[in-house]
Amino acid sequence: MSGPTPPLSELDGTMQIVARFEEARAADPALAEAELDELKRLVPGKRAMLSGRWQGRAAIFRMHLDPASHAPGNEWAEMTRAWPHMQGKTLRIAEPLHVNEEFGLLVIEDIPGTPLMQHMWHLDPADRAPCLPQAAAWLRAYTANSEITAKPRAAVWLQKAAAAAATQPHPKLQRRERKILRHLKRLAPLCDDLPWRHAISHGDFHPNNLIVGEDRLTGIDLGGSATIPIYKDMARFLMHMGRRGLIPSGEARFGVDARGIDAFAGAFSLSAQERDLILPFMLGVEALIRVEHAGIKRGRVRRAAEMSDRLIADLDTL
Repeated sequence: MSGPTPPLSELDGTMQIVARFEEARAADPALAEAELDELKRLVPGKRAMLSGRWQGRAAIFRMHLDPASHAPGNEWAEMTRAWPHMQGKTLRIAEPLHVNEEFGLLVIEDIPGTPLMQHMWHLDPADRAPCLPQAAAWLRAYTANSEITAKPRAAVWLQKAAAAAATQPHPKLQRRERKILRHLKRLAPLCDDLPWRHAISHGDFHPNNLIVGEDRLTGIDLGGSATIPIYKDMARFLMHMGRRGLIPSGEARFGVDARGIDAFAGAFSLSAQERDLILPFMLGVEALIRVEHAGIKRGRVRRAAEMSDRLIADLDTL
């Protein structure tokens, strides 16, 4: 295994990962020729991500360190479900290559390219907005064959948002989030009077889980995929950018990019009620459930506060 040497505090964990991989390779003929290259990420006691090669192909090895975790099998099942309709030339997912549940090991295609949000930051501002319809098209392609009409769940999402807001450590955001929560309490009964669309969706659809390569977008990190309201991943994508100060079109609505809202509304043929009530409600939920940790930089807190102010101003008009 080559690559940078991990910090001393991580060496023990790294050696355990390598030892576990060697065990898996000895026990699983499909891994006999697999090679590790570099430790990309380590969450001690939970999971590790490594690059390497599998049957001559560049691959990512995702190893779950909790023996009781069902995550590798669950993610494998979702990836193999989605792969037949998500292997297009322009909109696709990383190809699932192999799973060994006994050793908590998932092998997927290593995708060359740049995460979408990083890609947008490096573009000229005038060239950023065209990325939004492409991202919306990816999500629509992923959800299209599983969409159903389901019971509204606004009250459930309101509870999640309230519980998360109670843990917000930054006073500057606490004051704003109390206002957002009041709006959500007002809007939830209205949303629960409407039909909601659900689908098997990504589950963590932020822009850096889309990789830009040549003329294609490839989705990665499908471990959180589940049947959820279609509006949830739209809100996740838009709010991830909004709370970091990235408004690609330069025009904000509900604290996020207005053309981004338009892109998702168009891709999913949202009704006026979905676009103007349910999606803003879910944007408010998303603003609260992603809690900034106590040690985050002040600039991030400031940008999140500015986003919250724009969101509150527009929720006031509903």
